[in-house]
Amino acid sequence: MADARDSAHYPPQDPLRTGLAGRCPRCGQGKLFDGYLTVRPTCRNCGQSFEFADSGDGPAVFIMMLVGFVVVALVLVTELAYRPPIWVHLILWLPLTVILALLILRPLKGVMIAQQFKHSAREGQIDDAGEEGKDLD
Repeated sequence: MADARDSAHYPPQDPLRTGLAGRCPRCGQGKLFDGYLTVRPTCRNCGQSFEFADSGDGPAVFIMMLVGFVVVALVLVTELAYRPPIWVHLILWLPLTVILALLILRPLKGVMIAQQFKHSAREGQIDDAGEEGKDLD
């Protein structure tokens, strides 16, 4: 008996490609975001619900590591080569840090959501059924 909820068959999508493009991880066509970082409730193309989508702090952690590594390396090279005053560092590196973080945040969030879809990642739940009657000593 066929599944009444979904009769369409979608080929597997590459999570990296769809996430970076901000597209639906199921069909690869519909938009994932409604605004800059707000995830749409459903895909307008295939109807896939995005209720599962919760990237949490994952993108922020990766951005801090990636952008932090690049900016700190550039700060060190600049400091060792030119020894500019502190105000030059502030003028150069604060805007660069903000711009890089904002440029990377949306695509990285899209990739995290696409990976969640591909691997059917859901919130963890405690399963007490298997633990009944066992002694915890």
